[in-house]
Amino acid sequence: MYKRNRLRPQAWLSLLASLVLMLSVAGTAMASDSIGAPGGPFHFGFKKSVGGSLPSIREEGFQPILEEHGAIFLGDTKQRELYLTFDNGYENGYTSRILDVLKEKGVPAIFFVTGHYVKDKPDLVKRMAADGHLIGNHSWSHPDMSVIPSTQIQTELAKVKTAVTELTGQQEMQYLRPPRGIFNSRVLAVSKEQGYTSVFWSVAYRDWEPNAQRGWRYAYDNVMKQLHPGAVILLHSVSKDNTEALPQIIDAARQQGYTFKPLNELETKSY
Repeated sequence: MYKRNRLRPQAWLSLLASLVLMLSVAGTAMASDSIGAPGGPFHFGFKKSVGGSLPSIREEGFQPILEEHGAIFLGDTKQRELYLTFDNGYENGYTSRILDVLKEKGVPAIFFVTGHYVKDKPDLVKRMAADGHLIGNHSWSHPDMSVIPSTQIQTELAKVKTAVTELTGQQEMQYLRPPRGIFNSRVLAVSKEQGYTSVFWSVAYRDWEPNAQRGWRYAYDNVMKQLHPGAVILLHSVSKDNTEALPQIIDAARQQGYTFKPLNELETKSY
């Protein structure tokens, strides 16, 4: 007569413990590819430069992560050099004028573009490249990359690069600005594996709200009071204030002995 094998209570406990361990390991593996990854997520922030002092990220908690992955916060703080960067998530009618000013003044810049921008304003993207500016990756759909899988990050970046290459013939895209400045260690690592240097900033102000503009002088004052050697300046191209202040910012910075350089000439990273 056939007899069923019954597990003793101790065996059931052992099996249950094994199942719990397996679920825990699986959960850890899933978390390592999402928000639960070590080293974040963080919203980039910094202590602003005041009176010529250098800005700082020493109290933000993520300085070691930026250093580990070679991300850019600021350049050589011993040189009066500035790096001008624009975020172009969408077009608000000002980028053409910004490009005019940069051409008139002989100033290089980098424009971080999204997929929406590339699809919506291909002629402006082509002009950026034709005028000799760098074009950077701002992701295809502007997601919080700290909460999406690594494979999706790769897709987000690849789609922008492919679209820009098809438009401009530009084969290389070296720089990435994480959308909304949200990142973790995994985001920087995956981006680096794809050939990107993540670029943050050391001069910025609240300039991205089209309905909260306060005049060119407000933009000018906010940028100029933060200038420091090796500064990476973040401006949003949707800002009317930025557009109108740009010629004055360039002239005043040069009068103070600053030189504007392209980001690919930033050789010394400072933290």
